[in-house]
Amino acid sequence: MGSLRVREYFKKKYLEMVERGETWELLRLMGPTGPRAIVEGKEMIVLASNNYLNLANDPRIRKAAMEAIEKYGWGAGSDWSIAGYTDLQEELHKKIAEFKKTEAGLAFQTGYAVNAGTIPKIVGRGDIILSEELNHGSIIDGVRLSRADKIVYKHCDVGDLEDKLRKAHGKYKNILIVTDGVFSMDGDIAPVDKIQKLADEFGAMTYVDDAHGEGVLGEGRGIGVHFGLEKKIDFQMGTFSKALGSFGGMLAGDKEVIDYVRNTARTWLLSAAYPPSVTAANIKALEIVMSEPERVRRLWDNRNYFKKELDSMGFNTGKSQTPIIPVIVGDTKKVKELARILFNEGIFVLPIVYPMVPRGTERIRNQVNADHTREDLDKALDAYERAGKKLGII
Repeated sequence: MGSLRVREYFKKKYLEMVERGETWELLRLMGPTGPRAIVEGKEMIVLASNNYLNLANDPRIRKAAMEAIEKYGWGAGSDWSIAGYTDLQEELHKKIAEFKKTEAGLAFQTGYAVNAGTIPKIVGRGDIILSEELNHGSIIDGVRLSRADKIVYKHCDVGDLEDKLRKAHGKYKNILIVTDGVFSMDGDIAPVDKIQKLADEFGAMTYVDDAHGEGVLGEGRGIGVHFGLEKKIDFQMGTFSKALGSFGGMLAGDKEVIDYVRNTARTWLLSAAYPPSVTAANIKALEIVMSEPERVRRLWDNRNYFKKELDSMGFNTGKSQTPIIPVIVGDTKKVKELARILFNEGIFVLPIVYPMVPRGTERIRNQVNADHTREDLDKALDAYERAGKKLGII
């Protein structure tokens, strides 16, 4: 037990968060995740998951994981850098490069570990980072750890980025532009083609977090392929834990880039290796996405239908360009009540409030699935319409 003073201090801080409505209520899934799932004992239509392509419970991925356990055992036994690197892991690295259409690939323990470990090793004192205003928290932490100077440019504002590049040019050893590819709360897409053009003009490096782009853009291969820039972006970060339905992070780029990061990033060097089952699952997930483009097409068909119907009802879906479709309410209490009503109607969604999003933009973030049926989507839309009218949102 800790001291009474420490307990009381953190109890007070926590209760202040509760009072502001800034805590998360953890809801238990009681079985596999998918377009439908058992949540707190009740079958629900799931609109709160990153499992865009419905791979998280795919029988082929489960089989690959179980076969790896039979051959390699459960635990890796060490860090990759010491004695935990298997031939299976080597295969995964080659598969990442094939998937992202780059020279080399590297798996990390998590997507967070990619950003927190890589950014501090590619820039430091005497360098500068130009970071997108709405970048993910893992990017922000990586930037802070780097000790490089930092300038934040306005969201998707290429003119502002150019102005800040012009001011930084010639004053630093290295310039790094860092951006999310797909922004996780608004579902809009960074203008990476224009960003890369500016980077080329000013001699800057580019780093793109593609966590919500893989399985969604570029026939599933992500934002590099979407813009035809897979050979140009210096650092392509991604995850296995969203559309790929598995676990872990990845980095793709030139061989020299990957060799350097593998030998310097502390999050890679000082963390335990995946269990071999995770490695095998990741390989199979990549193979499925590359061989089944129809999954991505189904996802977009569902996305286009669901967004069109929400818009026609009068909901504010913001700047969404992807299967992330927010319903922006702009009021903490009202958005929480909307989520509660929808949950009671069998629709699993979560309210997103400050500090996850700025005050006044509180929302529900909907994420459709490739295997949602039209019946699923219509049931969710009917519930939205009734709840929206009841609360005066539409």
